[in-house]
Order: sequence, then structure tokens, then C-alpha cells
Amino acid sequence: MRTTGGIPRYRTWHGPALLQQGFRPFFLAAGLWAAGALILWPAMLTGAVALPTAFDPVTWHAHEMLFGFAGATIAGFLLTAVPNWTGRLPLQGLPLAGLAALWLAGRVAVAVSAWTSPPAAAALDLAFLAALLGAVAREILAGRNWRNLPVCLALATLLLANALTHLDALGLAATGPAGIRLGTAVLVALITLVGGRIVPSFTANWLKKRGETRLPAPFGRFDQATLLLTLAALLAWTMAPAGQLTAVAALAAGLANALRLARWRGHRTLAEPLVAVLHLGYAWIPAGLFLTDIGAWSPDLVPPVAGLHALTAGAIGTMTLAVMTRATLGHTGRALTAGRGTLVIYACVTLGALFRVVAPIAPDLPMLSLSALLWAGAFLLFAAVYGPLLCRADLGRVPRSRPAIYSPTHSP
Repeated sequence: MRTTGGIPRYRTWHGPALLQQGFRPFFLAAGLWAAGALILWPAMLTGAVALPTAFDPVTWHAHEMLFGFAGATIAGFLLTAVPNWTGRLPLQGLPLAGLAALWLAGRVAVAVSAWTSPPAAAALDLAFLAALLGAVAREILAGRNWRNLPVCLALATLLLANALTHLDALGLAATGPAGIRLGTAVLVALITLVGGRIVPSFTANWLKKRGETRLPAPFGRFDQATLLLTLAALLAWTMAPAGQLTAVAALAAGLANALRLARWRGHRTLAEPLVAVLHLGYAWIPAGLFLTDIGAWSPDLVPPVAGLHALTAGAIGTMTLAVMTRATLGHTGRALTAGRGTLVIYACVTLGALFRVVAPIAPDLPMLSLSALLWAGAFLLFAAVYGPLLCRADLGRVPRSRPAIYSPTHSP
């Protein structure tokens, strides 16, 4: 097998383009399911739709956003990034189709679990993350890529969080809320870790092309300290979301992440939304941590759910779209620049997240409905604009020096 810069050549593939690379089926599935599940949820709350699931409507909504939509996004990212890390051939064809089918089976099984068998639905849903963990661990170990083993730990913890939600649905333990918080914490931690690499890296690349000499601060001890503070805050929030220790930890982590973001020179990237949106997505992390801090001290002023939705609808929603749009353009040979459709996508997800955060603070305004329409619209538009690119063969290879999906082994 020949490789260049750690990035493998793909096997000759004559089947559907959708099964050529891991990001293709999973990014499309993530976009469609994010929109579909969010459209279903308000209908479930009003009683217009009675989904035969063993989960209550609120838990089903949270579960499908974390382990359905975000699970697909993570799969698409890792199945494309891991070959960059290891230099090994990526998953293609029937194995990729099988993994995507397992994800889809989990969504259907959870949706009809009250009709069928909740234990069987739990087993089928958990099987997807277990299979993804096995595939990623096999490649990292075979490629002796030890520095990325923490990704396996993150996937294992996400699998545990999903299991906790199912234990609650099965009536075996009251662990559903803790599972949702743990799943959220894992995803935010991944954004802090991976986003902390890709945001300054892509920003530096773009600024260099424009002749800028002042570049984002490189990863250093301050970033390491920020990661540790964020992990501590997320762990405290998972265990005691309203505790005073959680409030203090969230404030410290929020300040550290805000300072970290300020060191990346995001204000110089406004001319290219494809780069600027990465800074916007990361900015939701300190915002969510600050709201968590205020919510712990003054829940009447700022309901704790405001901080939760800043981290989920804001950070997770925006960063996933930022990565999916950039990766799709880059890995299908398109120019790395945001078109009008992409600008609308970014505007919709940002406004949707903002309205969702404000909704519990201003309950008399129709913020919840607006946020659902805008957020779902962003992902539906992603599927409409980027779906054809995901289903067609690429136009050419991405330059090896600037991978569209960032590898932690790459130096800015």
C-alpha cells in the first residue's frame, strides 16, 4: 500500500459513490435525521404524533440528538480521519454499508421499542457504537497510532452513556438523565479537543494564503490546562449539575475557553464564513459554560437548560455543520469556500440555537417553535445542498498538504 503524508490511496471503487468514503453516508444520514427527529419532537410534545417508543418524548429527543444524529456525525468524521492518522486503507463498500445499516436499524428499533422489545432495541442501538468502536480501535492499533487512543476512550464512554439511557427506559435504573449529561459531556469534550486543533490550524492556513504574519497561537500548555479545566467542569456537571462545585468549575472552564478562542484570531476570518463558522461554533462552549455557572447559582434568572442547549444546539450543532460542510467540499474536490446555500445553513443553525437558549428565559415568546424550524431547516438544507455532492464521485483529490478532515498528527 502506497501512502503520501500518512493519507492512504483509496481502493479502486466502481460501486455507488455514497459508499466510497465514510463521511458520505453518515454525513447525509446525520443531516436528514437531525431535521427529521427535530420535526417529530414538537409533534410528540403536542400529542399530534404518538411515537411507539419506550422513551418519554423529552428523553427520546435528547437520545436521538446525541446518539443518533451526533453518533452519525462522529462516525463520518472518524471513518475519514482515522485513515489519515494510520496510513491504512479506509472502510468502503459493503462493510461501510453494513455499519450505516446498523445505525439506521438502531434508529428504527428505538422509535418502535414500545411495540417490539425494549431490550432488543437497546441491544441493536448499542451495537452501532460498539461496532464503530471496534472498527476504530482495530485501525488505530494496527497502525500503531498510540497518540489517538483517547478517541477510543471517548467512544467507549459514549457507549456507556447510551447504555445508561436504555437502562432507564428498561426500568432497571434511574440513570437516564445522567446518561444524557454524560453523552453531552463526551461530545463537548471532543469538540474542545479536536476543535482546539482544527480551528487554529485551518485559520492559520487561510491567513497565510492572505499574507498574514500574525497567526493563531500554537497548541501549548495553556491549551492543555484548558482541556483539563473543561474535563473537570464537564465531569462535575455530569455528576451534580446544580452543585456549587459545578458552578465554580464551569466558570473557570468558560473563562479559559474564551481566552483560548481569543488567541485564534477569529476576527480576521470574517471574509471566509467556512473558517469563521469554526470560531462561532467553538464560542458556544464558553457561552454554555457561563450559562451553566449562572444557572447553578440563580436558576430562576437563567434556567439550567439554557446552558445545556448552548452546548448542544449551539456548540454541537454548529461545529458538526462546520465540519460536515468543509469536509464534503474538500473531499469531493470542490473549492473550500462557502456559497450562498452554505451561508443560509450557518445563519439558520446559529439563529435556531440562539432562540433555543433564549426560549426558557422568555417563555411567553414563540422561541421554541422558531428554534426548531430554523435548526431543522439548517440540516435539511445541508442535505439538499450537499447531498448531491455526497452521492456523486469526487472531482479530484484534495491537496495532501491541506487535508479537509484534520488529523491530529498534522502540524499547522
